[in-house]
Amino acid sequence: MERFLATVGIDNQAGGESVLGSIKIAVLPIAKVFTMCFLGFLMASKYVNILPASGRKLLNGLVFSLLLPCLIFSQLGQAITLEKMIQWWFIPANVILATITGSIIGFMVASIVRPPYPFFKFTVIQIGIGNIGNVPLVLIAALCRDKSNPFGDFNKCSTDGTAYISFGQWVGAIILYTYVFQMLAPPPEGTFDIDVASLPVKNQPKDGTPEQVPLLTEDAAPTDSDASKKGKIKEILIYLYEKLKLKQILQPPIIASILAMVLGTIPFLKRLIFTADAPLYFFTDSCIILGEAMIPCILLALGGNLVDGPGSSKLGIRTTAAIIFGRLVLVPPTGLGIVMLADKLGFLPPDDKMFRFVLLLQHSMPTSVLSGAVASLRGCGREAAAILFWVHIFAILSMAGWIVLYLNILF
Repeated sequence: MERFLATVGIDNQAGGESVLGSIKIAVLPIAKVFTMCFLGFLMASKYVNILPASGRKLLNGLVFSLLLPCLIFSQLGQAITLEKMIQWWFIPANVILATITGSIIGFMVASIVRPPYPFFKFTVIQIGIGNIGNVPLVLIAALCRDKSNPFGDFNKCSTDGTAYISFGQWVGAIILYTYVFQMLAPPPEGTFDIDVASLPVKNQPKDGTPEQVPLLTEDAAPTDSDASKKGKIKEILIYLYEKLKLKQILQPPIIASILAMVLGTIPFLKRLIFTADAPLYFFTDSCIILGEAMIPCILLALGGNLVDGPGSSKLGIRTTAAIIFGRLVLVPPTGLGIVMLADKLGFLPPDDKMFRFVLLLQHSMPTSVLSGAVASLRGCGREAAAILFWVHIFAILSMAGWIVLYLNILF
């Protein structure tokens, strides 16, 4: 009875019936996102061509290296404390659980659909890795901007939502540059551009390789110095590989998240940098101004990147449809179950609706744009661009539907 009265009170405050109010709150942010993406798509099209490939690359670099770190640093640093950091432990855990459950669903879908060789692991990743950073940040900002949003004051809504999302990004980056990077490794042939008809021909030389193996081992066996040199070279290569991986993980948004968590949890430094009357607040205020430019820039860049999306993908309609269905329809219900179970077990801060909403969004987003960047690095960027294009198009409908459901559950 109390829950019913509370729901009625919120609906009356929003000025409409519950279903229509929820649809309005859910659809308007998606419409804003779609509008800005479409403008980016239009600017990058051959008819306007203001955002060519080189311009989009520069804009992506500006967003990733400056604007997004500034937003994360200012919002997360202002919101976080040591007590909150302990309370928010389930956010990175939720990112890990989302990756595990999404990958399991991706493996099941790929086992049923049987994508063309060598895109089995690629299919698993495209279903399992969602966008936990950029798109949720944009959605939260658009949702909080609406005066009828159920989360209350715009500033608190935006600051809390951005802080929650930013707090999970460092885990997402580690997953991206370790797990995803390994899963998207090229096949034994060394490239994803494989003609299926030529596979039997490529397998034939294996009959001749045993003749060459003994010759190589006979030359290498007698000398112990050669073995020790190889061991040293191997150790150096492993060391360089680990250093390179560390460099991949420590991207600007992750560095900004770490700095914000360190400075925000130390009271003296927080009063020195993040409070309104702090002597160094001018730096934080500058970051806030730059961070506000992140949302329009990233949406224009995302829309522009989708220009070359459909392309000539080797995945086929069946595999593409299976990835869209798995990512947007099968993954979110498992996320809803995880969050509801965590709430019943007392893992989540009490009476914090935005916290739960962000956790649910992490399971409901389209495929990660950064996974597309890793795919380009590994040689399957064309197929990743096609998937990103279609998943983001269909995500307009799916995200609106899931947000309506989440708002009705939370309120």
